Amino acid sequence: MAAQAQVHEEAELPDLVRFREEWKEEVRQRRSTSQRAQPEPDSQTHRHAPSLVDTSPFLPASTAAPARSNIQVRPSSQPDSHSRVAASTPKYASVHTSNAPDSYDSPTLARAVGIYRSAVQHEQDGLLDEAIKLYSQAFRLEPNVDRAYFWEERRSQQSATPVPLVGDPGSLPNATCTGKGNVSAVPNTTIVSTETEEKHCASGVLAKVVANFPADLVFTPEDERKGAALNVIPDELLLHILRSLDTTTVEQFAAVCRKARMLSLDSSIWRDFVYVAYKPPQIPDADSVKAIIKRFNANYRQAYIEHPRLRLDGVYIAVCHYVRRGVSDYAWVNNMHLITYHRYLRFFADGTVLSLLANEEHTPQSVIPVLKPSLQMKGFYVGSWQLDGIVVRIFNLVRASAGALPPDPSNHHTPQEYPPSRYHFQMTLALHSKPLGRWNKLEILSYESVNVDEGEVVPCVLKHERPFWFSKVKSYAGYQ
Repeated sequence: MAAQAQVHEEAELPDLVRFREEWKEEVRQRRSTSQRAQPEPDSQTHRHAPSLVDTSPFLPASTAAPARSNIQVRPSSQPDSHSRVAASTPKYASVHTSNAPDSYDSPTLARAVGIYRSAVQHEQDGLLDEAIKLYSQAFRLEPNVDRAYFWEERRSQQSATPVPLVGDPGSLPNATCTGKGNVSAVPNTTIVSTETEEKHCASGVLAKVVANFPADLVFTPEDERKGAALNVIPDELLLHILRSLDTTTVEQFAAVCRKARMLSLDSSIWRDFVYVAYKPPQIPDADSVKAIIKRFNANYRQAYIEHPRLRLDGVYIAVCHYVRRGVSDYAWVNNMHLITYHRYLRFFADGTVLSLLANEEHTPQSVIPVLKPSLQMKGFYVGSWQLDGIVVRIFNLVRASAGALPPDPSNHHTPQEYPPSRYHFQMTLALHSKPLGRWNKLEILSYESVNVDEGEVVPCVLKHERPFWFSKVKSYAGYQ
C-alpha cells in the first residue's frame, strides 16, 4: 500500500508544480498592474496630505487595508491642488474626500452605505422590521459599513457651511425668537424655523431632538391607509386652538407626534401663559415680567418652566405625624397612638392665602371642596402672600371668625375683610420644583407670632412639620 501511494504522489507532482507556477505568475501580474495604477507621490504635496486624510477611528476596516481592498484611485481630469493631494494619498483616500456614497470607488461599499442610510431612516420612522432587514443586508455586503456611514456623516457635518442670520438686532434686544429675519444668537438655544412667520424655540435636550426633525412635517395616522384629518386644518387655526388650552393639555398634545411638538413650541402659546401667570404678587411689580423675558432671551416656554411661580390651580398639603403615649389600665401594657394631621395652603391671584390646620377627623377629601374664604372652622386663618424669588412670605394671618365682613359680589378679586386682631401670624417658606417646572414643594423656614400693638415677633417652634406638596384640584381656578 505504501508503494502504491508513493507512485500516485509522483504521478500528481507535475500538475501541482504547473498550478503553483501559474498562480505565482498571476500574483506578479496583479502586483505590477496595481503599481502602475498608483502614480508616484509628489514630495511637496505629500507633506500636506495628512491635513486632508483623517486617521479617524471611524475609518472602515475594509478601506484601511490596501492589500485586501479593491478600492482604487481614479485620476482626476482637473489639475487642481485637491486632486494632486488625493492622487498622492493611499488607496483609501477617496473614501475620506467623498461626501456622498455614489463617489465611492468600490461599488459594493457604496451600495452598502446607501442601504445602511436607508435602514437608519426606517428606524427613525418607526419601521423596525424593515430597518432590521436593511441592516442585515448592509452588513452582509460590507462588515464595517457602520464605520463608513458614521465617517460620511461626520464629514458632511464638518463640510456644511452655516447660513448667517441676517436681521435687525435692535428690533428686539436679546431675543431668541422674533418675526421674519429678526433673530439673535443665544447660547444653549436652538432656533427652528418653519414656513410660517413665527419661530419655534427649544433649549437643552429638546433642542437637540427638534434639530433632527425634517422640514416638511405632517400628522401621521395610526393606520397609514387612512388619512389624518388634522392635516387639513391650517397651522394658524391649530395654534389658535392650542392657545385656549392649559399647559398640561398642550404638552399632552405635543407628545402625539413631531408635528404636534413643533406646533406646541410656538412662542405665541407660551407668551400668553407667561403674561397671565407672572403678575403681582407673583412678581414685585408689573414691569418685572420684562426682566424675566429678557433673562431667558425671549424663550417664553423656558421662562414659564424655570422661573418660580406659585400654583393657583390646587392646594398645598402637608401630612404630619407624631406618636402619643396612651393610657393603659395595666402597667405592663404600653398604648401608643399615631396621630396624623394636615396643613393646607391655598393661594389666590389677588394675594389672599388660606391656611387650615385640621386633625385626622377631617380628611383632605372633605376639606378641599369647602376650602374657601367663607369657611368657618377651627384652625382656619386668612392672610396675604408675596413671592420673592423662591421665598414665599405669608403675613397678616388672622383667625377667620363669624364677624368677618362679606366680600363684594361685584368684584371677585377683592379679598374678604376681617376685623382687626391683636395678634397675627406670619410664615416664610421656600418654593422648590421636583421635577423641573412643577413648583410643587414648599418647605417651612419660619413660623412667627406678631404682636400688632407692640410689634414684638415671637418664633413658634414646630416639631413635627413636613413639607407641603401640591395637589391639583380641577374645580379651582388657576391663573386669571
